[in-house]
This record gives sequence, structure tokens and C-alpha cells, in this order.
Amino acid sequence: MSYLKEFLTQIANHDYPAYLRLWEEYCASDEVDGTELLEILKSVKECEFKDSFGRHVERILPLWMKIKGTEIGDEVLRLLIDVQTSNSEQLYQLTCEHLNEKYGKESTFNEKLRLIGLRNKEKFQGAISNFELLSHMKPGNFVFHTGGWGVGEIIDVSMIREQLSLEFDYVPGKKDLSFEMAFKTLIPVPKDHFLAERFGTPDLLEKKAKENSLEVVRMLLRDLGPKTAAEIKDELCDLVIPAKEWTRWWQSARAKVKKDTMIQSPEDTREPFRILGKEVSHEQRLQKALETKPDANTLIQMVYSFFKDFPETLKNEEFKATLHSKLNELLSYEEITNAQKLQVHFFLEDLSNEKESHKVVEQIKNLQNIEEIVQEISIHSFKKRTLTEVRKLRSDWKNIFLNLIFVVDQSTLRDYILGELNEEETSAELKTKLEELLNHPSRYPEALIWYFQKITSQPKAIFADSLGKSRFFEAFLILLSHIEHNNAQKDLVKKMHTILSNGRYAIIRQIMQSASIEEVKEFLLLATKCHSLSDHDIKIFHSLAEVVHPSLAKAKKKETASHDAQIIWTTKEGYQKLQQRIQQIATVETVENAKEIEVARGHGDLRENAEFKAALERRDRQQAELKLLSEQLNRARILSKDDISTTEVGVGAIVECKGPKGNTVTYTLLGPWDADPEKNILSFQSKLAQAMQGLKVGNSFHFQGEEFIITGIREASV
Repeated sequence: MSYLKEFLTQIANHDYPAYLRLWEEYCASDEVDGTELLEILKSVKECEFKDSFGRHVERILPLWMKIKGTEIGDEVLRLLIDVQTSNSEQLYQLTCEHLNEKYGKESTFNEKLRLIGLRNKEKFQGAISNFELLSHMKPGNFVFHTGGWGVGEIIDVSMIREQLSLEFDYVPGKKDLSFEMAFKTLIPVPKDHFLAERFGTPDLLEKKAKENSLEVVRMLLRDLGPKTAAEIKDELCDLVIPAKEWTRWWQSARAKVKKDTMIQSPEDTREPFRILGKEVSHEQRLQKALETKPDANTLIQMVYSFFKDFPETLKNEEFKATLHSKLNELLSYEEITNAQKLQVHFFLEDLSNEKESHKVVEQIKNLQNIEEIVQEISIHSFKKRTLTEVRKLRSDWKNIFLNLIFVVDQSTLRDYILGELNEEETSAELKTKLEELLNHPSRYPEALIWYFQKITSQPKAIFADSLGKSRFFEAFLILLSHIEHNNAQKDLVKKMHTILSNGRYAIIRQIMQSASIEEVKEFLLLATKCHSLSDHDIKIFHSLAEVVHPSLAKAKKKETASHDAQIIWTTKEGYQKLQQRIQQIATVETVENAKEIEVARGHGDLRENAEFKAALERRDRQQAELKLLSEQLNRARILSKDDISTTEVGVGAIVECKGPKGNTVTYTLLGPWDADPEKNILSFQSKLAQAMQGLKVGNSFHFQGEEFIITGIREASV
């Protein structure tokens, strides 16, 4: 359909002169594609310049003569008469000839000619469509109302009164329509049409859908045209398949549709499924896709998906030979990487049914940067396959596995590496490696969460004793407080919240039962620093702690009172910075987000609209941040000189400290919105500031295992 796309482009551009020039060029062709011509006429019938174009449809008649008398030719003629506005003698004669040939033996033929106005040659636009509608008007037959009434069943027809009675899908009660109005609004619907079955025999259609989902999807696409997954759901969910059964039904149907050789499945969920004009085998589809000369990564993904979805095609020796040749051709590309080359060798190994390819063995043995190559491999199963070969073929596998365990991006790969390293000869090195998660929680966030879940579910895992669980739980909470304000990590934060709250906070309950009172106090302190935890979450933490250590109940009351009365100190600049941030969220970001939501809402089905969901999540984050900052603003107090003491360390002080190596370090303690670690300006709420709080010149304190002595305290400029 080389011309159809160009015609649609001119319609979209509202360019009638260009459309007419294209039509003249099309009519001058020597050959005609009946299906394409039909689609061109359907598109122009619905466009804004159809009436002007109607004067020029006769130019196609020489080409139409080549398909005259065929089923597609009859359809084209019907549309030509629908669109034409010239009412010429030639079109009149063709219309009469066609109707006489098809319906001339009917007893009411002449009466129908009168009703459709064909006796009067002056105006006969739509005559064939109207005649076919009249012939379809019989009790029990179905029609579709273009004005929004949906499908209707014909109850009665009166040729004398020139009207018919119907019952419609979307309007209550019986409706009477004149023939004149029927010609303008009704379209015949065959009894085996999807809409007719859905309206007339819904129970039978539901049964058919459950017994043969593919047949029903095919029928829907055949009768209603291309549809996206969301549009298919609109046509079937509740109307045919009960809503509670929809997800399971569609998953099953989608798998069958994907393998059907008569349906073209889209790559993008926003694109529609289409019925093909003729069957296209899976091998043909892949070969056609390969003809587009995709880049190496795209080709590898295409071949892998094909192997996974259609393994039966590999029984076709001719097709296997073609694919084998294409993959070998890919190996000759100059730009192909080692990771891509290794994946191609795996494909070739599978195609040849070899247990082990010497090419794979050779490449695995000789690769210098194997860790980087594993990360570059795009197919998960090939990553696992590479690791298996590394374990078998390389003497340095242990170091490779230790380097990869935290950086591979799938838990199943981490599980495999962990299992191989958790043996007697390598367990000590594994334990040392796992210590890195405790010492640097934010360095490998996903790995920390993965292993935290391991120790709470596997009693024999390294660090699964009570001390190990406590240490990992502390690291878990430190990580949560570190990443919770990072929008890029919002999914990880949500996952951490789910881990904590699952099973009515079962993990917290498990860890606290074997933790000391000092460890539990540390958990509670760290939890209060995780601002994404709700008040309800914090109450649960305290309740579980009090069950194990009842003495914490009194301490909790004092801490709560102290917390409620706590002032957040800040400079005037820090206070203004907080106000500006609140103003930015309330007036700019909220308005922009509201526009995003409206734009996303206009994209269609909200249940499968990723942009809409993302916009709503952004709104939730903005509201949460606005609420938090507003609460902090209410507790904020601007520092004045009267609030600053130089006799002991407190907010507003500049503190000089002598380190263990004799070096002098100076820190300024201000509010959280004034903090600048690069300039050694600390929030008075930070751990280091808290360690110095209340101390005087000459006092010492410990921080991160090192001892510091306070050598001077002076007033900061506020």
C-alpha cells in the first residue's frame, strides 16, 4: 500500500490541493490494488474535504474496470457512489447495472429503487449503501447507529409507512426511525459480526471467548479494525468477560495472539493489533525484520525473543540455515563488541545442537575484562550462561564472582554467585566481601536489600545470627534515610517500605526479639531519621520495641515530648531558602504537575496509562514534601546572637577540633538548610554535631572510631 500512507498524510495536513494532485497521479497508474483503493476511499469518506473531492472520483473508473465484478470491486463501487457528488450519467448507469445484477430478481426491487431515490437521476449519492440497508432491514437483523446509540436489533419494518422499529444497546425502549433517517445513521451488521453477537447473544459470546479466546480476538479485529490492548479491553471487559476475570483471561489470550500467524502484534503497547490480509509465518516475520538491517543489539534481542516464543520453528532446517548465515554475517561486523560476539556464539551453539561450542570456550578463556562483558550482555539467560562457563573454565573465577556479586542487576544472578562462593574454601572471602555492605550501605543499595532479605529468611546464611541481623538492619535504615529524597530511587524506597511492613512488620518483630536494648534504641533513632516512614510506622517500631524491652516505654514518652518541643534552628538565609522551596512547590511545580496530569489523562485509558500514573506519583511526592517542609517551617526559629553560646558547643558555634594525627579541623554548626559539608558547615542535627553538643574547650569526643579534642569555640556570624 505505497500510496495509502501519502493520502493519509495529506488528510492529516488538511492539504486538499496536494491530495487532489496525488489522486490524479494515482488514477494515471497502470495497475490497481483493490484493497489499497478501498482504504483510500474509506479515509476520504470521513475527511473534511470529501464533498469537494466527490466531483473527481470518476477519474478512477478506468482502473476500477480492472477489478469490476470481484468482491473487492463491488465494495469499491459502493464507496465511490457514497463519496461522489457529480451524479453523472456514467455513475448512474454503473449504479443501476450493479443493483440490477445483484438484486434485480427481488420482488420489491423497483419499490426499493424508488425509496433510495434512484428513479430520479438528479441525486443518487449513497444509493448502493442505502439499497443494501433496505435489503438488510428484516426483523432479527442487526444495525449499528453512527449517532452513538450503539448496536440495534430490528423489531419491525413497514414499507408502507417507510419506517422501522428497533431496540438499541445504549438507549432504553423501542425506537422508530424513518427510512430517510435510517439511511443517514444506520449501517448493516451481519449476524456473525462481533457487535451483533455481543448484543444479540452475549452469553454465547462469553462462552466462546472462554473456550477459544483467539477466535474472539480475531473476530473483534476483523470487524472493528485495528485495536490497542486498552481498546480491546474496552470492547470485552465486563461486556463479555467479567472484570474480575479479565487479567487472567487477557494474559492467556495475549500469549495465543502473539503466536497467531494472522494477527500482527505491536512492539509498543500504544500501537494496535491488526488482522493480516494473509497468513504470515513466524519465520517470514523474522526474516522480514532482519531485512531492515537492525543494529547488533536489536538483532540479538529479536533472535532471542524468537527462540523463546517460537522454538518449534527451529525444526525447519532451511530456516535454521538462513538464520545461521545471518548470525555468522553479524560476527563479521567491525563494530561488534565482545559481549555481542559471545551472545551470537551462544545462538550458534543452540542452532547446531552442540553441547559446547569451541568458539564459546575459546572466548571465555581469553577474555581480559570479563566482569565488564557480563554487565554488557543484554540477555539475562546469557549472563547466567556466561557465569556458568566462567566457573567451569577459568581459574580466576573466584575473583570475578566476588567483583560481580554486588553489581549484577538481577537477584537470580546474585543468588547463583552467592551459592558458588558460599563453599568452605571461599566462604571467608565471601564474608569479607559482605562486610562492604555494612560499611558502605549506600554504595550498593540493591545488593544490600537483596542480602538483608536473605539473612531474614535463611537461618544458615552468613550474618544470619542475631548480631548480623542487627547490623544489617541498621545498614538498611541508614540506606533508607540516604535515598528517600532521591527521585531516581523512589521505586527502591517503595520496595524497602514493603519489606518492612510485610506480614504485619514480621521482619522488624524477628530482629527486635533477639536484639539488645542498646541495639533497639539505635533502631528507633535511625527510624526517626527516615522521613518517608509514616507516624504509624514509627509507632509500630516503638510498640514492637516495648514488647521486647518494656523499659523503653517511659523513655519513649520523654523522647516524644522532647521531639514535639524541638526547635529547628536556622539562619535568616536558611529560613528564606526553605520558604522559597515551599513557594516553588506550591505555585510552580504543583501547577506544572496539574498540567501533566491533564495531558496524560487525554492519552486514553487511565488503567494502562503510564504517563498518567507517573504524573500522579509526582503529585504524591510533591504533596509529601510540601507537608514535611511546612511542618518544619512551623518549628523553625531564626538564630540571633543571644541564642549562641561560646562556653559550650551548640548551634551557631564555630568549633575548632584537634584530630588524632594533630591536625586541626574547624566546623560551623548551623541549621539543616544552611549545611554545606564542603565548607565544613554542619547541620546541628547531624551525627557529628550531636557528638560535640554540650562539650566545652578541652573536652574530647569520639566519632567513627577516632578521638577529637575541642580546642576552641567562637560565635558564628548570623
